[in-house]
Amino acid sequence: MDRAPGLSVRLKLTLSYAGFLMIAGVLLLATVWVFLLRDFSVVSSRPGEFVPIRTVILRAYAPATAVVLTFLLVFGLLGGWILAGRMLAPLTRITNATRVATNGSLSHRIRLRGRKDEFRELADAFDTMLTQLEAHIAEQQRFAANASHELRTPLATTKALLDAARTDPNRDTGRLVDRLHTVNTRAIDLTEALLLLSRANLRSFTREPVDLSLMAEEAIETLLPLAEKRGITIETCGEITPTLGSYSLLLQLTMNLVQNAIVHNLTEQGTVWVNTGVRPKTVVLTVENTGEQLTPQLVSTLTEPFQRGTERIQGDHAGVGLGLAIVKSIAQAHDGTLTLTPRSAGGIRITVELPAISPHPDGETSGN
Repeated sequence: MDRAPGLSVRLKLTLSYAGFLMIAGVLLLATVWVFLLRDFSVVSSRPGEFVPIRTVILRAYAPATAVVLTFLLVFGLLGGWILAGRMLAPLTRITNATRVATNGSLSHRIRLRGRKDEFRELADAFDTMLTQLEAHIAEQQRFAANASHELRTPLATTKALLDAARTDPNRDTGRLVDRLHTVNTRAIDLTEALLLLSRANLRSFTREPVDLSLMAEEAIETLLPLAEKRGITIETCGEITPTLGSYSLLLQLTMNLVQNAIVHNLTEQGTVWVNTGVRPKTVVLTVENTGEQLTPQLVSTLTEPFQRGTERIQGDHAGVGLGLAIVKSIAQAHDGTLTLTPRSAGGIRITVELPAISPHPDGETSGN
């Protein structure tokens, strides 16, 4: 933004300090003049000659007053300039750090030392903002690189299949179409997942009262054939869990959690537990499963886009590596939290906690 040139804050503070000091000096001198000399009227200078005392005092007092006021002015300007510089030094460091960040360097930190005050609170808040911004940009760069890689894979596969079909006219077209359909379906699933993730991050949805327990039942009913095919048992229990949010996004969250628990499970005789509960101010959806032993370090990376706990799983419902990333974004968009904990017996426990709402007597709902 272009602005007209003006006085610096340091100069303004200097003039303010000097001005207040001059006013204080004038008031002090005026007080001396009014209250100490008001009871004296005349004084004798020669026999039979009387001169008003104020005139005598003024002759002796005026030069001293001028000297004092001049000293106060110089002292106020010089001292005010030095004092303002010392007071504004932290602000100068913050301004310089802002310019460095504007040029693209987000690794710079102010790290202002000293006791807590307004400037140091501002510096600490700015450092925190830079840290979060740097982490966010790094995450976005990793996401863009991973998304480009994931999208390039089906496109490259499609190109290879088409090139092979062009060079071999006698190739089985039915098999080629099937493989192209599989690759194209994966590309569509990945694109839709990316759009869903973007929608959750932008929070571009309408909030309405929903019940997580009903969503859990719907997700289990939909994914039950997949669980039976893989020999997975699903156990569910819980209570009504009313919250406020997007029905479609929260249903997608629940579907992703249940599907993830089914796919990343034991090859046979695995189990998935789906529980819902209510806490004083929140509602909780917990999904657990059996499976391989996972380390806390590995679990902490599972919500990053395109990260998988084990090797890439081929086949139906394999996913595109965005399942838990979408769950995390949806939970955060609903002012909730996502917690991943490895189970000691193997597998993982995933807990989603969202703000609860309580019903009104007339059937409507309101936030806690």
